[in-house]
Order: sequence, then C-alpha cells, then structure tokens
Amino acid sequence: MICTSLQNKDFEQLLALLDDPAIEMAEIRLDRCPLTDEQISTLFSESDLPLIATCRIAESASEQEAEHRLRVAIEAGARFADLEIEAPAPMSKRFQHLCRKNGTEIIRSWHDFEQTPDAAGLQRILARCFRYGADIAKVVSTCRDEEDAARIEALYTVVLEDIDSLQGRLVAFGMGEAGRQTRLECLRRGAPFSYAALTAEEATAPGQWTREELAAAVYGDLRPYRAEDLQMPASKSFAQRAILAAALARGTSHLHGYSPCGDTESALRVAEALGADVRLEGSELTITGIGAHCGQLPLERLDTGESGLLTRLSIPVLAAVGKGRFTVEGSGTLLRRPLSDASDIMAAFGVLLKDEGRHAGKDVFIPASVKGQLIPGTADVPGRGGSQLISGLLMALPLCGQDSLLHVSDPKSIPYMYITLDVLRHFGISTRSEMEGDAELLEAKDWSACSGITFRIRGGQHYRAADFAIEGDWSAAAVYLVAGAIFGSASLKGLDTRSLQADLTIIDILVEAGAMVSELEDGTVCVHKAPLEAFLQDLSNAPDLFPAVSLLAAFCAGESRIAGVGRLVGKESNRAEAILQMLTRMGVEARIEGDELIIFGESLSARVLGGRLLEGGEYSSRHDHRLVMALKLASLGAKSPIVIDDEACVGKSFPGFKL
Repeated sequence: MICTSLQNKDFEQLLALLDDPAIEMAEIRLDRCPLTDEQISTLFSESDLPLIATCRIAESASEQEAEHRLRVAIEAGARFADLEIEAPAPMSKRFQHLCRKNGTEIIRSWHDFEQTPDAAGLQRILARCFRYGADIAKVVSTCRDEEDAARIEALYTVVLEDIDSLQGRLVAFGMGEAGRQTRLECLRRGAPFSYAALTAEEATAPGQWTREELAAAVYGDLRPYRAEDLQMPASKSFAQRAILAAALARGTSHLHGYSPCGDTESALRVAEALGADVRLEGSELTITGIGAHCGQLPLERLDTGESGLLTRLSIPVLAAVGKGRFTVEGSGTLLRRPLSDASDIMAAFGVLLKDEGRHAGKDVFIPASVKGQLIPGTADVPGRGGSQLISGLLMALPLCGQDSLLHVSDPKSIPYMYITLDVLRHFGISTRSEMEGDAELLEAKDWSACSGITFRIRGGQHYRAADFAIEGDWSAAAVYLVAGAIFGSASLKGLDTRSLQADLTIIDILVEAGAMVSELEDGTVCVHKAPLEAFLQDLSNAPDLFPAVSLLAAFCAGESRIAGVGRLVGKESNRAEAILQMLTRMGVEARIEGDELIIFGESLSARVLGGRLLEGGEYSSRHDHRLVMALKLASLGAKSPIVIDDEACVGKSFPGFKL
C-alpha cells in the first residue's frame, strides 16, 4: 500500500485530504501539524483510512509533548503509531503498553540522514527494532550509491530469531536519489506499505516519490474496487426457515425484506405444496398457513429443488405432519450430495430413509423415500454432518404429542441451530437448550469449545402467524467485504451486526487480517483496504465462507491457516478440492493438511510488482454458486480475464450477483 505523509496541514485541510479516495493510507505528522487534542482525537477516531500517528521527539517542544500527542492519537483509535528506537526506555515502555492496550500496531523506526551502515550494522538495528516491541520495523538510511541501496534491500532476506518471516513486518528503504528506487522495491519484497509525499514540494525526505507517481508505478492499470451502499439480498438461512414456519402456522404471516433466489423460490413451492397460500408484493411475502398438526397431510411427493437446507428441514417436518410415507425429490447438484448421517438420525425417531437411486454405501441421496411417522422421545444424535437436519427436527418435534429430548454430540454449524430457535420463537414455538463445554469460551462465542448441545422440546405446540423481518445475507456480504478489504472499499446495507448468522464471523476475520471495518449510524457496514497480514481461523461453523476467505488469505502477507476443511465435502461441489485446485492454478501457494487449508499469501502490491497477480483463463465453477462468487472475486486481482463455464448457478443464492 501507499502511505501518504501529511504535514504542515491544519485540521480542515487534513479532513479534506482523508476524504480523498486517491489516498488509501496516511501518516499524520503530529509534530508538524497544528492540531489540538480534540482535533487529533477526531481525526483518528472518525477516519475510515488506516492512519499512522507519528510525532518525532526531536521536532516536538519536548519529549513529554511528543508522548502526549501520540497518546491522544492511540487512545482515539490510531491503527499504527510510530516511535523512534532512540526514545528513552521509560517512554518506550509506556508507549508499548498503551499500544497493546488499545490494539494499535507498533512501528519502531530508525533513520540515518548521513549514511547507510554496513550489513551487520543494519541487521543489528533491525533486531533492535523488534526487541523494542515492533510489530513493524522501519529502517531508513541515506543511500549515496547503488551498493548502499543493495544493502538496504538485502534486509528483506535476513532471518531473525523468533521471527519466521519479515513479510509484512519490515519497511526498509533509502533516502536520496540513489535510494529512490528502494521505495518501490520494498513493496515488491513484501513491505506492508511505502511512504509517499502529497506533492513534490511536500516531500519529507530526499528521493521521496509523490503519491501520484508511486500509485502509477505500483498499480498501473489496476483500478481500485469501489462498492457503495449496496443492498444485500435476504438471508437464505432465515428466509427458508421463516417460509416453512409461516406455512405451518395458523393465520396469516407477513415476511418483510424478501428477495428471491433459487433456494427460497423452492421453499415457496414447498409451502404451497403443504397447502399454504403464498403471495408476494414487492419485498413482502404474505403466507396464510395450514395450522399444522401431526398426521394431517396426505402428501406423497415433495420437490425441494436444489436446496440441501430445504431438503433437511422438510424431511422431519413432513414426517411429523404427513401420513407416514412420501418421497423427496430434487434437482441439480443436490442429487450428487449425500444426506450425511440422515438415515441414522431419522431412525432414532422412528423414520426410515431409503435411497431410491443406485448409490452404494450407507449415505442416502435424493431422491429418497421416507417411511414412518415421527415419534417423539429421547435421542442422542451426531452433529458432525452439520446442523440442517437437526434444525428440521427442532421445527418438527414441537408438533408431536409428547415432549422430546434431543442431544447433539460434536455439533457443527452451531449458529444455524440457534437461527432455527430464533425463527421458532417468533412463530410461537418454545425450546430450551443447554451447551456443554468451557463456559467462558462459550460465552465469548468460541463454538469450538462446545462438546454437545441438549435441546428440551415441549410437544403439543402450534405455530402462530407472525410479522417477521428477514435479515440481509452475511454469506453474500462476505464476498463484497473481502473485495473491499483487498482492492479498495465497500459499504453494504441491510445487514445486522448482532445477527446469529454464522457468516457474520467474516467481520472478525477481516479485523484479524488488518482491514479497516466500521458500522455507520444507519447500520451500513463499511470496509476499507489496509495492510493485510496472515490469520488463523476455524470455519467449521461457517463453511460457506471458505471460498472468499481463501482468496483473502492469498492477499495477506504470510501463512494463513483455515480449519474446517472436513465440512466442505458435501457441498454443491467438493469445495475443499475445488478451492485448492483453484488457488494452485492461480499461482497461490496452498496445501491441505488434515482439517486445515494452509495458504501462503502476499500483499496486493507485492503481487503486482512481482508479476504474481492471479492467473486468468478458463475455470469451472463445478455448478457451485459459492465458487462462481469466488472466481468473480479472484478476477479483480488476476493478470487476465477469468472465464467461468457456468455462471447461471449463482442464481441459487444470489440472482444478478456481480462485483
């Protein structure tokens, strides 16, 4: 990235500059800008840009004044704060503590305005920066010739004890005309950013490029991505559950915020097949339900389209309200996807699932025959296959005549079970749940700490009509947010940051990776590019994020690890295999070890300057809507166009999707 150094500007001038879309990152020279404490606080708390707070002791009225101004910026939310390594030890310690407390990344900097030390001297300085708490070391010297410049550039090959890689952790370049090219070369070698001047007259050191010059040299024809005020489609997870609940309810329900896609249209057809009356006006669905009770429907066949969720919700529900014998049909990729553990789980409640095709093995595929009335009771079922069939049981068992106790061991996609309970609550169904595991971690929503969930389900309940607002879809939003984090910016509407949707975790991932994320007063969610670094994440409970997050990792400096690969096999394609093949063909270093996808990423500027943008060409979506979105995302950072064999399948979740 290009960090524009801003100096000799007053508050109003700085506000205007930080609102300029041409500036992607800025250093505020607090020692050279006439700012009050209140103005400093406003700048660093309200800007969407990644900002560096710099206040050189030598150019301040006193050491105390420099420390004070840095403190104000850090407490206001500065993304980075720069302190020279010559600072007194007590000040250095206080600075480090303050930055750690406030989540500000530490830049420890060293400058030599006379010369460039020898290689050994430079390495000692580099080690000293990290010893003094640097997240990022800044090493800058005056270059008098090419040999000086070469020694500076050689720092990127240094191996330091306790530091696996300097990628994304070192900014080293030379001052003077002999060092001018190193300001560009540092980005190619993996520096998270390089400094540029607003204009030639405002250069902070000899040989500094202007922002415009450096942007042309780094990005060339690559244009920044901008997505402004995009309305996100309705969440499939909420919409399908709400449509089915409304169909089962007594009375007329109104579902607000609906937007159509292949899977939710299939849910509407299922609702009509159950006997509900469905009307759509604009974005409002009006559904008059059937007032469902056990054993009332003589429905013999049910078509769930291509939706795995709808299929798994419908099987238990129809086994409860039907006559005890029916066939579930579907289409497209659903026919190739096994209903993992479905036969064992349904057998625990007296229902037999049988594969009507010719598939060998234990797993059941669609079309499938279902025999037997759902019998309430106590059962211990595996959760390793996901939450969807369990959600179906949570919707069906309350309709049965007796109470049930459902214990789920090794649960996956836990948030989706609680989405089901939330929808049920709105439609008058009450269910209690108890999680097993580390209470403190579960309180922090670390679902990996959950070893089991027990649901206590009261029988004899009835669905009641409701007015229900369907949330925007975080799965769809993730693609736009990642695009903004890597290539520019994005602002999205229609999302709830308090949502139960598992894919809301994309916000945590982006923050961990270093992107600038914020929420406006009207609920608009915004992201802005920033220096990105490798991250660790477990997506066992949010597997739909894998395609987009894997591409995020490809543009994050260092080695990212994403756990939960085992959850990808039963999707529209074998997504684990598809994602790995996509990445490696694009030139991204990636591998799968056990349940982890490991990706070695590089910054966007390093890829551009090193000729390592993603490889274009013809790619197969494998008829998987999530892979279409990922390939469209990848095309923003590809050397040549990416041609996708089947883009129409994206209509399954997001008709009209485009970046």
